[in-house]
Amino acid sequence: MPGVGGRKGKAKTMAVKMFAAISIGSAVTEMKIFEFTSQKVMKEVDWISTRLPLGHDAYTTGRIGSRNVEELCTVLRDFKRVMDGYRITDYKACGTSAFRESRNMLIMRDYIEKQTGLRIEGLSNSEQRFVDYQSIASVTSEFEKIIQNPTAIVDIGGSSMQISLFDKDKLITTQNIRVGSITIREKLTPLEKNSRHFEKMLREILDHELAGFNKLYQKDRQIKNLIVVGGNLLELIRPFEKGNNRITSVSGADYQKLYERISGLRPEEIARTLELSQEGSAEIATSAIFCKALMENFGVDTVWLPGFSLSDGLAYDYGVKNRFIRNGHNFEEDIIAAARSISKRYKCSQSHVKNLEAIALQVFDKMKKVHGMGARERLLLQIAVILHNCGKFISLENVADCAFNIIMATEIIGLSHSEREMIAYTVKFNTSPFVYYTELAEKADLSKEEYLIIAKMTAILRIVNAMDRTHKQKCKDVTVVLKERELKITVASQEDLALESGAFAEKAEFFEEVFNVHPVLRQKKRLN
Repeated sequence: MPGVGGRKGKAKTMAVKMFAAISIGSAVTEMKIFEFTSQKVMKEVDWISTRLPLGHDAYTTGRIGSRNVEELCTVLRDFKRVMDGYRITDYKACGTSAFRESRNMLIMRDYIEKQTGLRIEGLSNSEQRFVDYQSIASVTSEFEKIIQNPTAIVDIGGSSMQISLFDKDKLITTQNIRVGSITIREKLTPLEKNSRHFEKMLREILDHELAGFNKLYQKDRQIKNLIVVGGNLLELIRPFEKGNNRITSVSGADYQKLYERISGLRPEEIARTLELSQEGSAEIATSAIFCKALMENFGVDTVWLPGFSLSDGLAYDYGVKNRFIRNGHNFEEDIIAAARSISKRYKCSQSHVKNLEAIALQVFDKMKKVHGMGARERLLLQIAVILHNCGKFISLENVADCAFNIIMATEIIGLSHSEREMIAYTVKFNTSPFVYYTELAEKADLSKEEYLIIAKMTAILRIVNAMDRTHKQKCKDVTVVLKERELKITVASQEDLALESGAFAEKAEFFEEVFNVHPVLRQKKRLN
C-alpha cells in the first residue's frame, strides 16, 4: 500500500463485535478497527493510515485529480482486505471537507464505490465537527471535568476552523471560521518572504477573525481550557505525554517553550528538529501558529490535545447507537443548548418558547402510534419550536422567509444539512402556506420521507403555537389525551382563551388533514 504507516495489532479469531471506521481526510486517510466487548468497552485493535494530499487538490483546483482518486482506491481496497481478514460486516467510511467540497464529488464517489465495494458517506461540516466532538467526549471522566470551566474546543481542519464554546457543562455556541491549515498555507506561501513573515501574516488573519468571535461570544467569559483537535500537534508535545493517556495537556508556559523550538523554522528544519517526516511538518508549523493565536486571544491556562481522530468518533457513535457502549455525555442536550443560544441571539421570547416546548413534546408523545416518528424527530420538533420566532429579529412582515434563511445559514452542531432543512421548512410553514410535495420538490432536495416529517412537525407546531397566540402563557397547565380519532387538549386556566381558541380552530384543519385526527381545545376552569 503506498505511504502506509502506523499498522498495529493482529487479527483475532473471535470478538464480541467488530467495527471498522474509515475517515478520508484532507491529508490523511485512515482506518481504525474496534472491538466492542460484553463489558460495554470499546477497544481499538488495529490502525492503518496513509498520507494522501486530497486537500491540496480540492482547495486549489476545486476537484480531486484522477491520480489521487486512483491512489485512494488502492488504499481503500487494502483496507477492505484487512476488514475481510477480521470478517467485519459493519463499517462506516466518511469523507471530510476535501471530499465534500470537491466539485466532482458525486462522480468521484460513484467511481470509488464501484472500484472498492465500500460505500462512502460525505459528512456535512456540522456532522463532521460533531463526530470529532464525540471522539473527545468518549473519555468521559476527563471531558466532563474539563468543560465545567469555560472551555473552547477548536477543530483545525484543512479548509476551516470550528470553535465550540462550553461553560458549566453547556454548549454556548459553535462557529465555523473559513480559515484552515491547508487553504491558508496555499494562499500565503506565494506571498511569504521567509518563515517569520509567513507567521506574521497568518497571525494578522487569525487575530482579526478571533477578535470578531470574542466580541460576539466570549464577552466577559474567561476561557480556561483549550481543546485542540486536528493539526497533528501531538507530535509537538510528545515530551509532555504521560504513560498511555489518551488526552495530553500542557500549560500555556510550556506550550510557549515548545513553540519557540520551531518558530521561524522551515518545514524541513522542523522535520529534523522533531524527528518527523517532512510531509507532516508543514501542517504542524501552521497548526502551531493557530494554537498560539488561540491561546493568546482567549487567555487560556491549559491546552489539551486528545489522541483521537474522526475514526474514534465514528466508532463511538456506532457503539452508542447500537448500545454496545454507554453514552457518558448527553449530546442531545448540547444540540438543544446550541439551538437555545441561537434563539436568544435573535431575541426570541424564552418564556413563550418554553411554554410551547412542553406542550409540543406532550402532543408528540401522545400521538406516537399515529405519526410513527421516533426520538430523532422529537428532537427536530423541539428545535423547530425553539427557533420558530427567530425571523422576527429581521422583519415583522416577512417572518417565515427570514426564519428559514436564518436557520439554513446557521450551523447547529450535531444536525445534518437535511435535518436543518427539515427544521427550517417546519418553521417557515408555521406561518406561511404549506407547500405540497410536487411543488416543493422543484426547489428543495428532499426525500418523500423527509417531506412527510416536515408535514407532521408543521401540523403539531401550528396548533401548539396557536395556544400561545398572545405570548402570555395562558395555557400552562395542559393535559393531552388521544382517544380514537380525537386529540383532546385540556387547559386548566381562569384566563380568557378566546383568541387562543380562535387561532387553534384555524390550525386544526391542517392537523386533521395530516393525521386524520381531530384536535380539540378544552378549557377547564380552576376551582378557587
